[in-house]
Amino acid sequence: MKRNFEQYNDIDLYNMLKSEKKIAEAAFAELYNRYSSRIYAYCRRFLGNREDAQDVYQETFENFLESAKETREMTNIPAFLLKIARNLCVNVRRKDKKAVSFEDYMVPEGNPEKDDELINLVKTAIDLLPEDLKDMFILREYDGLSYTEIVEVTGNPMTTVKIRLYRAKQRIREILSPYFNDDAKKEKNFN
Repeated sequence: MKRNFEQYNDIDLYNMLKSEKKIAEAAFAELYNRYSSRIYAYCRRFLGNREDAQDVYQETFENFLESAKETREMTNIPAFLLKIARNLCVNVRRKDKKAVSFEDYMVPEGNPEKDDELINLVKTAIDLLPEDLKDMFILREYDGLSYTEIVEVTGNPMTTVKIRLYRAKQRIREILSPYFNDDAKKEKNFN
């Protein structure tokens, strides 16, 4: 009898990772299909280059698979995967200490030159954030995690998460404000 693993929830699939080899492989494949693109996108945004992101992405799933051998209660697979990925990304960044270059993650509409310029400005603003603020901002704005999920992934208290997100947004506004003020002045002078 062939099983349809898509019908199982994350927790059931995680528990199947301890089963016989064929069941464990199918359960892992289903979890991988559900979360691999999200984890890779996070690694890519955090690290800024494909090679490091690919390495961390693969290591994340290896560590995840190893974790299934331990006796642990699993309640939130995506948060657990992001936590593994985050820790690995932080370790890579500590080793490298090199600047991050964010790639385009959305297709802009409108004036392509202006949109490219704006995307590059936003990427630069994010890159200029201190690591702790950048991490929170990426988890919230790019990965769409709730505050509670960010607490779970980072291990920081809720107040710290909220404060860092607020500071990250404020800092980005400060960095970008000269650009927008110049644009507003040009518009005003043009009319």
